[in-house]
Amino acid sequence: MFQTLSEKILSNKAGSTVKAGDFITAPVDRVLCHEGLFLAGLKLREHGIKHLWDSRRVIVVLDHYVPAPTDKIAAVHAGIRQMVAAFGIEHFYGERAGICHQVMVERGHVRPGDLILGTDSHTCTYGALAAAAAGIGVSEMAYVLATGELWLQVPPSIRINLSGHLSEWVSAKDISLTVAGRLGSEFAQYASIEFSGDTAAELSIDSRLVLTNMAVESGAKFGLFAVDDKTISYLHALGIEDVPALEADPGAAYASEHMFDVSQIEPVVAMPHSVDRVAPVSNLPGEVIHQAFLGSCTNGRIEDLRTAARILDGRKIAAHVRMLVYPASTRIYRQAMEEGLLKILSEAGAVICPSACGPCFGGYGGLLGPGEVCVASNNRNFKGRMGSSDAKIFLASPATVAASALAGKLCDPREVMAP
Repeated sequence: MFQTLSEKILSNKAGSTVKAGDFITAPVDRVLCHEGLFLAGLKLREHGIKHLWDSRRVIVVLDHYVPAPTDKIAAVHAGIRQMVAAFGIEHFYGERAGICHQVMVERGHVRPGDLILGTDSHTCTYGALAAAAAGIGVSEMAYVLATGELWLQVPPSIRINLSGHLSEWVSAKDISLTVAGRLGSEFAQYASIEFSGDTAAELSIDSRLVLTNMAVESGAKFGLFAVDDKTISYLHALGIEDVPALEADPGAAYASEHMFDVSQIEPVVAMPHSVDRVAPVSNLPGEVIHQAFLGSCTNGRIEDLRTAARILDGRKIAAHVRMLVYPASTRIYRQAMEEGLLKILSEAGAVICPSACGPCFGGYGGLLGPGEVCVASNNRNFKGRMGSSDAKIFLASPATVAASALAGKLCDPREVMAP
């Protein structure tokens, strides 16, 4: 039986050969919790459960409300610390490490072939390293924390084949938005998206993380890349030596396959209020912006900060625009500081913020007022997502965010960087 990548991973977890549509009960390799641990922990207490199935496999990161913006959130953080101590959770990063998904990857908690569940919908990010990873609710998480397993249905697989070469100032974010624009925001409901092709192999790990992170925005359960030399090199740098070969079988059956020539992709934006309302930036001249947001678990990595710094170096952000930069982790923050990127961004007029989620989900630190317009490198632009329901969010690449901050309006980065 020829298998897709997700079928292979879940067959290994189930201990038998499985195919799309099968229901399995699978052991979990690792669990990720952010502030969602608080409610999951309360459910455990309600049922008198005092011990986790394996506290060594639970990773807890505080990132959605950092620093705590209200006394209620501060109390939640305090409660989480008490739970961490009571349950003996070994991997507790608190507020010091950054956004949970970047922390999981860069701290070596993700390995090919793993099944990882998290209290955040963008847990699918880890598929860039060939892990089957998905977000679940707090009730499910309480069950997983107690038992170390969960039932699920093996998803059908959809293959996205990427060919061609990216033009300058076009990035993985533009690919992701273009895919959503062409296929829709629901084309992969409860499916596993596998990214393949010559271009997929050329993408950096940072860029692959963008594509798998955005998989859930099309309804996907998993987003996956096969293991290749880049995967192995990345994991070796983290001290992980035993990296299994993992890829789909030639001849595996897919629910659908879609071809994208990335050389035909240009800088695009997702217009309010849906990720699949996509248009070239060049088609939207004159849309004045008030805020530019660079960060999130989608596009707050060193590759993204370097891109923005290239565009902003020696220039000034438009006077009426506030630009917020949220590095995805403290390691990235320090690296950007050592490379001089934060100095460039700050001198251009950007505000450098903590390594956390910030305004991405409407929590704090850069919310939008009525009538305001934001161009953002994050993953969602739902109505009211970042503050006022009368505000507008345009999703874009880091290059487009930086170029628009300079212009004071939506701007194609190729325009400001033209020789």
